[in-house]
Amino acid sequence: MGVASPRQLGNNFIMARWGFGFAGAICCLALPLGAVAQGTGFQESQLVSLERMWSEALVHRDSQALATMIADKFVNTEWNGEVSDRGKFLANIAEPKFDAASLTIQDVKVTLLSNVAVVIGTYHAKGSYQGKPYGHVGRFTDTWVFADARWQCVASHSSLLQK
Repeated sequence: MGVASPRQLGNNFIMARWGFGFAGAICCLALPLGAVAQGTGFQESQLVSLERMWSEALVHRDSQALATMIADKFVNTEWNGEVSDRGKFLANIAEPKFDAASLTIQDVKVTLLSNVAVVIGTYHAKGSYQGKPYGHVGRFTDTWVFADARWQCVASHSSLLQK
């Protein structure tokens, strides 16, 4: 059994970049309601929580949870330059060939600019794709906008790091 390369993972590589406990994540969905009225530290914590909820939703292939976090005009750019819109991104979440075992994020930094936030960090992903194990490390950048009384991700990008 060989190791799956990032190229073999294709569109589903985005699903291999995150991690967190799902039970605590669900209750955090309501947190963004007062984000603009709250302090910067509170908003940063909310955004990090949303990133971790995103991770857990990817592990569980929960496209419904992800749909609540991304904007209607969401754009995803993969490590290989492939671009997908909201519909394609959500459809890829259910891909049965993909099985994430663990997804962790670290070194997360949030930059707030009024109602826009840019979240960057690194990720480590382990799992299998079409039965072949993989382990990848990379960076991510997510752009969030506070609209309709909640934070919504409008753009996501991931890049692989050289080992």
